[in-house]
Amino acid sequence: MKIKLLFILFFFVSNLSKAQELETKYHDIVSIFAESIKTRNIEKLKTLIAYPLTREYPIPDIKNEIEFEKRFDDVFDDKLINEISSSNLYNDWSAVGWRGIMLNNGTLWLDYDGKLIAVNYQSDIEAGLRAKLIETDRNAIHYSLTTFKNPELILETKKFRIRIDELEDQTYRYASWSINSGMDLKPDLVLKNGQWIREGTGGNHSYEFTNGNYKYICSINVIGTSESAPANLIVYKNDERILIQNAQIVKK
Repeated sequence: MKIKLLFILFFFVSNLSKAQELETKYHDIVSIFAESIKTRNIEKLKTLIAYPLTREYPIPDIKNEIEFEKRFDDVFDDKLINEISSSNLYNDWSAVGWRGIMLNNGTLWLDYDGKLIAVNYQSDIEAGLRAKLIETDRNAIHYSLTTFKNPELILETKKFRIRIDELEDQTYRYASWSINSGMDLKPDLVLKNGQWIREGTGGNHSYEFTNGNYKYICSINVIGTSESAPANLIVYKNDERILIQNAQIVKK
């Protein structure tokens, strides 16, 4: 995805000019986390994660304590462990408003309760896994879609399955099927030359595609209300909205 590992949470690393020295009241929670990483205290660490811990698509998210324990070494290699364990509370950690507590320039983020909410780092193990998953994915979809730079995401509405890929020219491609069709079948609709649109500073963004008088928008709701869907499919004809459907973001 465009948000990738720096990913998924580019909004956390925007407006870094607002970062402030970490208040003393947060020193203990940061120290507890850093010490747990240094000693590889998995039993403690798995209670300090805000699940799911998002990983770069198509790597599956870490959904619970069991998965975290199994995948700890995949995420936290020696380089990352050293960066965390050798960090200085005064020089390397900072508070960035509502976004949370940041290590260095966004390597990882804690919330103000001391829970890990983002790891914007990819180990060699995860990089290798991602490459293998992309090739597996490429071999499982319709041959007409196998040329792409990066898979972005898959959305499912009550009627449609939508796949968005980043192409080599840094534009985006939209392919859709009926919800009961597999992606190994020829898509019902393919749109190219899509654009990634940032919406404010909260992380919300969209992918927009034009097809004659029609505009297709896949809106990703990183920040919203308790009633907000993770995503929406919106279609306009001549600037008149003719369809809106809630969508789930799927990781196969």
